[in-house]
Amino acid sequence: MVKRRVHVAAAAIISGDGDKALIARRPSNVDHGGLWEFPGGKLAPYETGLEGLKRELHEELGVEIKRAQPLIRIHHEYPDKHILLDVWQVHEFSGEPFGREGQAVRWVPLQELVNYPFPAANLPILQAVMLPTEYFITAEEPDDEVFEARLARALVEDSVRLVQLRAKSLDETAYLARAERALALCREHGARLLLNADPALLEKVDADGIHLTSERLMSLERRPISEAKWLAASTHDQKQLTQASRIGCDFVTLSPLCTTPSHPEVPPMGWHDFQQLVERAAMPVFALGGMTRFDANHARAVGAQGIASIRDFWK
Repeated sequence: MVKRRVHVAAAAIISGDGDKALIARRPSNVDHGGLWEFPGGKLAPYETGLEGLKRELHEELGVEIKRAQPLIRIHHEYPDKHILLDVWQVHEFSGEPFGREGQAVRWVPLQELVNYPFPAANLPILQAVMLPTEYFITAEEPDDEVFEARLARALVEDSVRLVQLRAKSLDETAYLARAERALALCREHGARLLLNADPALLEKVDADGIHLTSERLMSLERRPISEAKWLAASTHDQKQLTQASRIGCDFVTLSPLCTTPSHPEVPPMGWHDFQQLVERAAMPVFALGGMTRFDANHARAVGAQGIASIRDFWK
């Protein structure tokens, strides 16, 4: 059976304070009736994603998009159809949203979105709206005081809100001690901390999740931690992206996009190949490898969640 292909534009409309998202309830007489969704609708054959979204939001909510940015593209297979969700994050709009077609609409705190039932195709959007556009990976630093000073600077001056503690030169005892100090700093500044370490360490340090190396990722048969924690992974090709999806990773880094000083011998994939891999990733992807914050908009334009970096934050 040849599946019907449906191209849908959807909007992650975020409140001015960045704390809430607007969701709408699907009518009871349509597919997935009664579930909540990010508003939008099917594109006409002649429309781009943004054009279709502007029309749909005007028809459904009575608002006009002023500024929007690509967030994520999701391919999802249902038994009878293939859905492509072209999702945009709406930063500015005019008008007061209301259900022009009689549907319920609601502003929901981002952390409470998981309490609402969504169609399966919408689930990666939940992950994307709760993630920032910058992922800070700590550098190898033997001196604990220097480490804490540089992490604190990144949290305060760069306002990073997602941190991966990478410290492969430390033994487990030293790593755990550093993780406790890093977690305290992250909590103080409203940031999340992921451990680049054995998932079992979450039993000793109550961090926000685990970042898997590509080697550890490929060795797993199932998700190694609770759904209540973030699970991320390092990926470099389609096989690893597929594995990350299979075990239920919440997001990944994909590298190397550009040439890096730390691995000059590794050929970069470049923007074109990166975009092709991101298109089918089924989860938020951070661009890694030679990235700075100035690359974030370019990365978003080709479908990435944003950028991940060591050097740009570790000053």
